[in-house]
Amino acid sequence: MSLLTVYHYPACGTCKKAVKWLQGEGHELQLQHIKDQPPSAEELQALIQGSGLDIKKFFNTSGEVYKQMNLKDKLAGMTDDEKIRLLSSNGMLIKRPIVSDGAKTTVGFKEEVFNENWKA
Repeated sequence: MSLLTVYHYPACGTCKKAVKWLQGEGHELQLQHIKDQPPSAEELQALIQGSGLDIKKFFNTSGEVYKQMNLKDKLAGMTDDEKIRLLSSNGMLIKRPIVSDGAKTTVGFKEEVFNENWKA
């Protein structure tokens, strides 16, 4: 099975489910603690490209930091580079888990998306 990098927060129930699912499929996982070691701006750029998703999908919109920073109103006026720098500055702003094999990337845990992308 392939080696997957999983950006996760160990206390997050959704992350735990995703890791368990991936391990159940036989994947070798490289776990990266998203709060202690958030992806760099360069890593995020590659992850966003590999996902095919809009940068907005990478924001943890239900998180406390997102709400405290009032980002719902601020994101529309920011450039993509500013958004990426902001995400890389605080791992708690990033929707998790992010799973990548270096080419393709998924954000969050939806079993149907995992079945499409990471099924053994």
